[in-house]
Amino acid sequence: MPDSMIYLSIAVAALIVVLHLRAIISVFRSNRSVGSKTLWALLIWIFPLVGLIAWVVAGPRGHNGHAQHDK
Repeated sequence: MPDSMIYLSIAVAALIVVLHLRAIISVFRSNRSVGSKTLWALLIWIFPLVGLIAWVVAGPRGHNGHAQHDK
């Protein structure tokens, strides 16, 4: 494997880890109930890519932000 592919793989992995941690921090800063926060954190932790996508689409910021702008 060429060095450039190794560096690209490391960069992608680092980006996923940063986004993963940011999503989990965002979960615990949200106004959701403790049970909801726990379920979101577990979903993001167990299924990193699927959990991140679900959080972006249906998480408090993505979901509540659109509802507030419509009013």
